[in-house]
Amino acid sequence: MFDEVKEYYGKVLNSSGDLKTDACCTDTEMPAHLKQAMSKIHAEVSSRYYGCGLVRPQQLKGMRILDLGSGSGRDAYILSQLVGEEGFVLGVDMTDEQLDIANQYIDYHTEVFGYKKPNIMFKKGYIEKLHELDLQDNSFDIIVSNCVINLSPDKEAVLREAYRVLKPGGELYFSDVYSDRRIPEQLVKDPVLYGECLSGALYWNDFQNLAKQCGFLDPRLVEDRPLGIDNPQIEELIGHINFFSATYRLFKLEGLEPACEDYGQSVVYKGTIEHHKQLFTLDKHHSIEKGRHFLVCGNTWRMLQETRFRDHFDFYGTMNKHFGIFADCGNPIPFGDSQQNQHSSNGGGNCC
Repeated sequence: MFDEVKEYYGKVLNSSGDLKTDACCTDTEMPAHLKQAMSKIHAEVSSRYYGCGLVRPQQLKGMRILDLGSGSGRDAYILSQLVGEEGFVLGVDMTDEQLDIANQYIDYHTEVFGYKKPNIMFKKGYIEKLHELDLQDNSFDIIVSNCVINLSPDKEAVLREAYRVLKPGGELYFSDVYSDRRIPEQLVKDPVLYGECLSGALYWNDFQNLAKQCGFLDPRLVEDRPLGIDNPQIEELIGHINFFSATYRLFKLEGLEPACEDYGQSVVYKGTIEHHKQLFTLDKHHSIEKGRHFLVCGNTWRMLQETRFRDHFDFYGTMNKHFGIFADCGNPIPFGDSQQNQHSSNGGGNCC
C-alpha cells in the first residue's frame, strides 16, 4: 500500500482541488492567530495541503514537535511560528514530490518569520519506522499528524513509535478519519478510496482499543465532524458507512486508570496560556473557564498536573480518597452533537 499512497499523493494529486471527497479537507473555522500564521505560508506549500483538521495543541512556545506525514509542510511551517525561534519542528514524509516542496521553502519561511536560522527540518522516512531515522526515545514534547495515520498499513507500529519518541507527559495530538464500523477488505484494497482517506480509516472503537494497547491509556476526543461524500461513484461503493473527521489527544502518562474515577479533585485555570485567556479546552468534555473550580477525574488531573500545562492551573485535592466513578462516564459512540459537553459554562466538571 506504500507505493499506491506515494503515487496518489505524489503524482495523481497536484493540489487539494484534485480530491474527490471532503475527507482530506479542513472544515473547521480557523482562529485569528492561526489565520495570521497561515497568511505567511507560501502559496505553493498551502496548495498541496490534504489535511482533515486543524493541528492546534495549546502551549507550544519552545516545544520540540514531530509532524508525522508532513507533506508539503503547511502544518509544520505554522507550528514553526508557534514554537518560536527557540523551538523545533521535524517533519517526516515518504513522498519525494511533497518533500521537494517542503524543503524548497525553508529559507523563504525563515526570512518571513524573522528568524536568524531555521527551526524546522524535513526528513524522508516512514512514520511506522522512526527508528530508521535515529529518532531517540523520549525526545519530543508533542507529535502531530493531519489525516495521515489512516493511510498507514501498520497503524499499531505508528502508535508504538510515537509513544517511544515522546517524552513522559508529552502528547500525540492528531486529526484523522474514523468509521462507524470496520471497512470490508475489498474496499480497503481500492487505491482511490484509500488515497481519499476513507477505506484506510479505523473503526473508532478499534482505534481506542489499539491506542490503549500501545500505551495511550485514556484517548481524549477534542473535536469531530461528519464527512460528506459528494461523489456518486464513491457514494455507491462506500456510502453505507459513516465517516468522521476527528481530533484526538493521547498523553504519554503511565498508570492512567481505565475509567474516569472520582477523587473529589478540582482545578482552576489561571488564564495564562497564550490565545486561550478565558477558556482552556482539554477535550470535547472539558472546557475550563478561567478562575472557576472545575471538577475533574484522576486521569484529567494528571493530564494537567504532569504535563506542560501544570503551571497554568491551581490544583485542589489529592488522590487519597475515592468516591467512585463519574456517573455519566462512558458513551457508546464518541462522535456527534449528543456528546457535547454540558458542563463547560458552570462550576461542574465532566469525565471523558
